[in-house]
Amino acid sequence: MSERAQFATKMGVIAASVGSAVGLGNIWRFPYEAGMHGGGAFISIYILCVILLGIPVIIAEFIIGRSTHKNANSAIKTLAPGSKFRFLSYIGIIASTMILSFYSVVAGWIAEYLFLSITGSLNGHTPQEYSEIFSSLVGNPWRSLIWTYLFLGANFLILRKGIQKGIERISNLLMPLLFILLIVFSINSLLLPRATEGLKFMFMPDFSQVSPGMVVGAMGQAFFSLSLGLTCLLTYASYFSNKTPLVRSATIIALLDTCVAVLAGVIIFPAVFSFGAEPTAGPKLVFEVLPNIFQQMPGGYFWSLAFFVLLFFASVTSTISMSEIFITFFTEEHNMSRKKATWLNTIIAIVFGSLCALSFNVLGDIKLFDKNIFDLFDYVSSNILLPAGGFLLAIFVGWIMDKKVVKEQLTNNGTLNVKLMKPIIFCIKYIAPAAIALIFLYVIGLFKHIEALFI
Repeated sequence: MSERAQFATKMGVIAASVGSAVGLGNIWRFPYEAGMHGGGAFISIYILCVILLGIPVIIAEFIIGRSTHKNANSAIKTLAPGSKFRFLSYIGIIASTMILSFYSVVAGWIAEYLFLSITGSLNGHTPQEYSEIFSSLVGNPWRSLIWTYLFLGANFLILRKGIQKGIERISNLLMPLLFILLIVFSINSLLLPRATEGLKFMFMPDFSQVSPGMVVGAMGQAFFSLSLGLTCLLTYASYFSNKTPLVRSATIIALLDTCVAVLAGVIIFPAVFSFGAEPTAGPKLVFEVLPNIFQQMPGGYFWSLAFFVLLFFASVTSTISMSEIFITFFTEEHNMSRKKATWLNTIIAIVFGSLCALSFNVLGDIKLFDKNIFDLFDYVSSNILLPAGGFLLAIFVGWIMDKKVVKEQLTNNGTLNVKLMKPIIFCIKYIAPAAIALIFLYVIGLFKHIEALFI
């Protein structure tokens, strides 16, 4: 068996790992979630969740992956022979495949909007016309399918190159560009006439608006944004060298991921308030509201083009990490070549991505639990599989793994002095599982049933 690939540089470790977390969850999902939940209070709780929940679970995934240099399935078998926790890998594969399927559809929409921005076709429309443009895209089966396939094709070309020549190289290129674009956009938004209103909405929390639903929503967004529970970060950690500082890397990833989410808010909310739009527009904010805002700004063509370039970059970094979970599993567990595993991943994504794309048009009448296929994939992966995966990962590292191995990984075999080791282990054992369980119980509606008993 050939020597297992590793990331070539420290920059590659951070760029790829940050890229796996930073994506559409930060730039597309976070602003509309914050807008719908009142802004500042939501963001404050979100940041707290990143610290208490996100960083410990990232570290847990890193410990499992780096300690074995194997995929999730083989790692669990190595660390706890005979343990039933092996099914963690299957949760990760199913969840990542589902997310890749509907993410690729959204990425296809973004690709078309990028094309429309390049050609100038997004300029000079009324708010109603922007709504019609988006409705026309999602309602046309062929347009949705073609752009989804084109995006998955680009994803395939990156992935077949492997870890260093594919994922690491594209991450090293795209992540700095993504941050540069974010900063440029943020500066531009801060210069808008009513920018202070948008900043007040973000950074002056009204804690009277806090509700159990908001708290759970903030925890769920932290979970989704950081890609926790997918075994994605576990998979990337399996390519880490033994010298990679896990705690520092996890902290940097969580910090940069949070910065991207906050910067996305700084870009969007000042613009929304400056041009009289509603921050509660929801998932359509990016496709219907922002193009209308861009055309009212000086240099609107440039800003529209740059923004959809930014979103496209975020889409790529998200989807290659989702795909790598699948590819690593099949290459190592079933002795499949990387080329064949990449083809299999792409074909499956095309099949399920097609179903998601068609759920807004020709398959729109097919509903399960009152959800179309796209929304069902989103709901099941984000609200059931991710919390379940994260909960089990924290339990495994906190309660099942050999404590000696955990400490060795945290300290790089005694070469690093980790001052916060005890609080980190405490969070992994107790805080993270409890918080994740809270999300899960809320999602399945148990709290409502308990509440009903006392009414």
